[in-house]
Amino acid sequence: MPILARVTVRSIERLSPSFARIELVGDDLADFGNDGPSLDQRIKLLFPASPGVLPELSADDWYTDWLALPDDERPRMRTYTIRSIAGEGIEKRLYVDFVLHPGAHGPGSDWAGAAQPGDELMVIGPKLSEEYGGIEWLPGDATRLLLVGDETAVPAIVSIIESLPADATGSVFLEVPVAEDVQAVSAPDGLKISWLPRDGAPVGGPVLAAVGGLLGFEATPEDVTSVEVEDPDLWETPIYSSSGEEVATETRSADATGNGEDGRYAWIAGESRMVTALRRHLVNELEMPRKQVAFMGYWREGVSMKG
Repeated sequence: MPILARVTVRSIERLSPSFARIELVGDDLADFGNDGPSLDQRIKLLFPASPGVLPELSADDWYTDWLALPDDERPRMRTYTIRSIAGEGIEKRLYVDFVLHPGAHGPGSDWAGAAQPGDELMVIGPKLSEEYGGIEWLPGDATRLLLVGDETAVPAIVSIIESLPADATGSVFLEVPVAEDVQAVSAPDGLKISWLPRDGAPVGGPVLAAVGGLLGFEATPEDVTSVEVEDPDLWETPIYSSSGEEVATETRSADATGNGEDGRYAWIAGESRMVTALRRHLVNELEMPRKQVAFMGYWREGVSMKG
């Protein structure tokens, strides 16, 4: 059973023009979290439909309770990843990095942009010592890693990097809106991190071209604008396929994930057109086995995501 926590903003740190880190606290967080590193752990955040107004939801049937609320009272729900957790018991703090989108905003970006200490929201996430799911980083014993994402995947990728062993090797490509969004990251010596500010280029374009340069396929930043997204909810991992493709039937173990003859494993997340384009190159063109890749469409430009 997940934890349903009512939390309060303790502090807000503006990391850069596009990122804000918000510290959340509350007694309900005492048993919140994983028994291991957070990695790319997904959680649900429920933002008040009206400022300062949150409903009462039951922990064991929160989703039914949420659906039953009138639209003008129903909190706006969005998926985020844990950036980090600190402290123990009722002193536990949850940190979430929010992307502050320019132009058309969503409820998460709007809330984060206006957040003040003392503001409340609700969190649904993992409970210590209980099965929850929501982690897709499953490299098994892979030795050559590839992590790719835009700004929405930066918190998850940096969290993953911080969990890697000192001998990890591979490449990381992080696309962000502007150069001021580049962050300092502590990483293994064998992991090459490339920050790719868009500075007006099409979303996903710089990262597509950079990965093409690494892996040997031709791509320009403009190529991503011509990609047709056949599966708007693209989510392809070694053990799940949003398009219904055959997947591994083994349990979440090294034998089911990240275990190729060449030791490769790729984790790619962000805007759906970018993810779709990279999936076609890696799986169709370069014939990378599905059990060695995870492709996740976190969002789609111009489309308001739900939940």
